[in-house]
Amino acid sequence: MDGSFPFALPEAACAPDGAADAAFRAEIDAFLDSALTEDLRAAGRATTGLKSAAWACTAWREKLQARGWYAPAWPKVHGGSAWSAEQRICFENACAARDAPVLMNSGVRTIGPLIIEAGTPAQQARYLPAILKGEHEWCQGFSEPQAGSDLSALSLKAERDGDDFILTGSKLWTSFAAHATHMFLLARCEPESKGNKGLVFLLVEMDRPGIEVRPIEFIDGDSETNEVFFNGVRTPVADRIGEVGEGWKAAKTLMAIARGNNTTTGALRRALRAAMRDTDDPDVRSRLADLSRQVDEFEALEARAAGGQLGVADAPASSVLKLRATELHQAITEAGLEGAPYGTFTQAKYLATRAATIYSGTSEVHRNIIARAIGCP
Repeated sequence: MDGSFPFALPEAACAPDGAADAAFRAEIDAFLDSALTEDLRAAGRATTGLKSAAWACTAWREKLQARGWYAPAWPKVHGGSAWSAEQRICFENACAARDAPVLMNSGVRTIGPLIIEAGTPAQQARYLPAILKGEHEWCQGFSEPQAGSDLSALSLKAERDGDDFILTGSKLWTSFAAHATHMFLLARCEPESKGNKGLVFLLVEMDRPGIEVRPIEFIDGDSETNEVFFNGVRTPVADRIGEVGEGWKAAKTLMAIARGNNTTTGALRRALRAAMRDTDDPDVRSRLADLSRQVDEFEALEARAAGGQLGVADAPASSVLKLRATELHQAITEAGLEGAPYGTFTQAKYLATRAATIYSGTSEVHRNIIARAIGCP
């Protein structure tokens, strides 16, 4: 291999005979070409972490919302686009190909779908429109100092006092808590309970008295994650998903949603394109070409999972996606790092993906989930 071979990442894929057909592709191409200004594209290209700069996220969200495309997977009755899996993947890839800002919005992608599925009508009316308008920014309060991959070991106390819970304890590695208006969290509401019993799943406003957020600085100087302390925080019992004591059920549903969409085909293609921009090394380019083929395979896996065709339940299916996507993401940035000069975007991207196989459950945890699902001892 002399390094002179052509290499180009595939265009955003659409199913040739499915809902994401040529007419749909033409529609999204026309919209993206007109809506994405150069400053928005620059913000997208500069994104190393889970989301782009705040100003770019706001501007891009407003454009998507005006077009009715901010919540592709939500039902239309709740303000979503009700797109098929093929259409969502097609749009994600088209945005990645044009360096659109990255909107890793926990409201749209995670808690919104849970509220649609398991929330009360009052909760749907209160929270869903605010998420779509950008009025609510959500973060996830699961991990604690002694409860990371073993989430059921959490100890944040939710003590019942009339119509309120009083929260005492802390959460750790909470992404974007410093910018969030709301947090969805798990807390222990039955003091003598152990494991996944006696928990409650709560929706909490971040401006309640007694909440303190402390940023955690990464090795690259960024601070996407935070410690969050709860010092006698009052929050209504009514602001919960599911029954008191059965919070684990809601958490399992939410984790299946989150794990299936925190590293998408579009995110992988962005990483590939960035690595290609930063290297002329023929060996690295050859490795990236093979990784591009693997991303194509992952896209097919993502589409099959969305269609319920993996032969396992939703929870282990989401583990399959999370495991494969995050390890592939790291492989791409590792390959890119070998050919990238010091101080490049690829170096920053490599550092940003080191935690990918830890957050939303470690790779080891997901392998155990998959093993149980397929009957391994």
